[in-house]
Amino acid sequence: MAKYLLLKHYRGAPEAVNNVPMDQWAPEELSAHIQYMNDFADRLEHSGEYVDSQALAPDGVWVRSAGEGRPPVTDGPFAETKDLVAGWMIIDVDTYDRAVELAGELSAAPGAGGRAIHEWLELRPFLTDAPASTD
Repeated sequence: MAKYLLLKHYRGAPEAVNNVPMDQWAPEELSAHIQYMNDFADRLEHSGEYVDSQALAPDGVWVRSAGEGRPPVTDGPFAETKDLVAGWMIIDVDTYDRAVELAGELSAAPGAGGRAIHEWLELRPFLTDAPASTD
């Protein structure tokens, strides 16, 4: 089994087919989307392929160390993940092809008007071994 991260983006990915921003969805459209996501996760939990998932709030801040004895520094001149990352799901599957299949299915969650979003999801394998040194 191999673990993969399915990463949902607010922006930064190619445009979805049904590209209506969530803040413009009717309450029942949002409920249907969340139900689809929950049903998908439940099905994967029963098959043993689900690890975890979370939707992310739009709030967030960059933090870095300012040096020993100094308070952390927040924010910076970077694209903020709160503007980019909407949520994630971790799956544990037998093959890369299965991971692609599940990502495609998750991409079809309903959105505005009850139509599938067909959003682009980033699929990233977990690093299982440390990278080889080139020294």
